Amino acid sequence: MERIYNFSPGPATLPTSVLERARDELLNWRGTGMSVMEVSHRGKEFIALAERSVDALRELLGIPDNYRVLFLQGGATMQFAAVPLNLAGPNDTADYVTTGNWGVKAVGEARRYLHANEAATGRDGNFTSIPDPATWRVSDDARYLHLVSNETVVGVEFHETPDVSDAPIIADMSSTLLSRPVDVDCYGVIYAGAQKNVGPPGVTVVIVREDLLGQARPETPTVVNYRAMADTDSMSNTPPTFTWYVAGLVLEWVRAQGGLDAMAERNHRKASKLYAAIDGSDFFDNPVDPACRSWMNIPFTLADTNLDALFLKQSAEAGLANLKGHRLVGGMRASIYNALPEAGVDALIEFMSDFEARHG
Repeated sequence: MERIYNFSPGPATLPTSVLERARDELLNWRGTGMSVMEVSHRGKEFIALAERSVDALRELLGIPDNYRVLFLQGGATMQFAAVPLNLAGPNDTADYVTTGNWGVKAVGEARRYLHANEAATGRDGNFTSIPDPATWRVSDDARYLHLVSNETVVGVEFHETPDVSDAPIIADMSSTLLSRPVDVDCYGVIYAGAQKNVGPPGVTVVIVREDLLGQARPETPTVVNYRAMADTDSMSNTPPTFTWYVAGLVLEWVRAQGGLDAMAERNHRKASKLYAAIDGSDFFDNPVDPACRSWMNIPFTLADTNLDALFLKQSAEAGLANLKGHRLVGGMRASIYNALPEAGVDALIEFMSDFEARHG
């Protein structure tokens, strides 16, 4: 069977060349006579792999020297608890901005550990826009300000870093990291689940400013204690070695594509094409404020919802997979992460035009 175009929001499509290399090295990695899944994470071969991946991420993002790069487990959802446990005490306050499903989950988890102030929310507008930062009700004593840079479910995204507080900004960049350049020094902590642009599920990248290390509560589990994991190069326990290995291959692939400037140009072009097709049609609609539309996750609805099932069936038959929208939103959603080729977007637009001609 030929490869299809996979519009899944995560686990997302991976570069074909990365999958082919992982296949070719599966039984004999770097001449060891073993799979990378079989070698010791304490061995020199895997330690070298880990160091190369950290160096590659530093190079691609231009990460300043006063930040540590961690490869942790538990997904971005684990970081909803790890952030307050590492950065604040139980009587402290932290500000949260909720622009979609993941922000809501983050503030809900944080309220188990501290006073979480919802400084702004897009809830009243069904999360179709980001509230003007000038209206945010930030706390004078907040230990940090948390936001989700890109909301995968509703398709809203910050295109600029808000400057509204003296508190460190903590950003869930699961769907943004590696899709474009990032000013890392604008943030105290950046975290991202791998399964969007970095690799398969299993690794969570955490980029943390060094002055924020060593503040964890005594009860913080070692595996999410930023100081403890930084001191052991993310190997306080056995890491997910295969996922880390594939993430390293993806980082090499991004570099070979021309780095993050090239990825940004390609991703912006892909998104612009698809939004233009939606906006130019009376049959399809995207409800998100154009000022904060996501480059990565593009939801859209059909004028007649009775046609949704047929659209999904026929698009799948055409080799366009995983276009069903999230259950909280409905409709369709095209996730067009780094590894989704531009040809896939072109094929989707062509299918949408044909479907509209037949059913509009």
